[in-house]
Amino acid sequence: MRFPILLLAAALAITGCTDSEIKIQKRAARIHAAAFTVDSHTDTPLRIGRDGFDFGVRNDPRESRSKIDLPRMKEGGMDGIWFAVFVGQGARTPEGNEKARQRAMAVTDVIYETLKQFPDDLEVATKADDLARIAKKGKHAIFIGMENGYPIGNDIDLLNTFYDKGIRYVTLVHTDNNDICDSSTDTLEHNGISDFGKEVVGRMNDLGIMVDVSHASDKSFYDAIELSRAPIIASHSCARALCDNPRNLTDEMLLKLKENGGVIQLCILSGYVKEPAPNPQRDSARQAVRDKHGNYYDLDEAGREAFIVDWYAIDKDFPREMATVSDAVDHIDHIVELIGIDHVGIGTDFDGGGGLEDCYDVSQMGNITLELVRRGYSAGAIKKIWGGNLTRVFKEVEAAAI
Repeated sequence: MRFPILLLAAALAITGCTDSEIKIQKRAARIHAAAFTVDSHTDTPLRIGRDGFDFGVRNDPRESRSKIDLPRMKEGGMDGIWFAVFVGQGARTPEGNEKARQRAMAVTDVIYETLKQFPDDLEVATKADDLARIAKKGKHAIFIGMENGYPIGNDIDLLNTFYDKGIRYVTLVHTDNNDICDSSTDTLEHNGISDFGKEVVGRMNDLGIMVDVSHASDKSFYDAIELSRAPIIASHSCARALCDNPRNLTDEMLLKLKENGGVIQLCILSGYVKEPAPNPQRDSARQAVRDKHGNYYDLDEAGREAFIVDWYAIDKDFPREMATVSDAVDHIDHIVELIGIDHVGIGTDFDGGGGLEDCYDVSQMGNITLELVRRGYSAGAIKKIWGGNLTRVFKEVEAAAI
């Protein structure tokens, strides 16, 4: 056992547990500890970069709004986490592109500065095999992905620069179209992946960078499948059949993903797992924050902090009804029944909105394993979900590089 699974161990002490339930909890704890667990998408670097946040202490998720720190990673038994270098979409001009590039470099530097602070616990990972290698040393592997290809601008050679900085997947687009492709939540502009985007996918294949289609439009997804000579990933997406959100993949897309050999990493952002009940007061309060502050991504650091304070205050005044681990595992069930056990994993989107009622932060990741055991998933199947499938795809992407 590499790390203690405190949540599951504590569950054994709950009064009223039947012998059968105790056996299930013990089995789940053993499987979770034995698996090489990895979360394929978090926005934690944005949290780390804020003044006053200490990654080395246990932060209260309700008070700090943070979902990941080193103590809670240990509690949750996580061997590896992908930190996203996220840059929100801005102006697609030379000036805007340069600002995005500088922002991406700054966020990447924050990651490496954090790693230097905890050399006995954290280690950068750049190869598929690094997950197991680093975990066997009793350390946590930190992989780096880029969410939104916007910092590439229209300079294809920047992909090489970001590869050299350790980035091993690029989410092609975010909530607005960029020069690479159309977003799932924006208007039709390129009719999928642009001519420049085709060059981007080719260069990513050449370098060994995974092509990530989360946030991409349906046509962009199909274009990526056609263009990439290696399997693709959806680093944080769910099944649209269970939650009708354009960010999620349809059954037809999932079947195509299976043909491609790729993997969908289940996002546990509540609104992508289960369609939220109408809450007009909450919606109005959120709009009032937008009207007060303007577009979050256009603000400076002080402006963003003020926006965030008002934004999260809404959760206290108008709390949302959150989806549960059971709701999330319904998505896993659906995906497995449709395309098999070899094409699904976990990408929480923690610190970017991710979290469930009973998996609110990284310390509670064992609850997902517990639900999988309750539903009859074997140890081998759970190990595939927790890291085996993503590692397989990563290795195939590495093998396809030139």
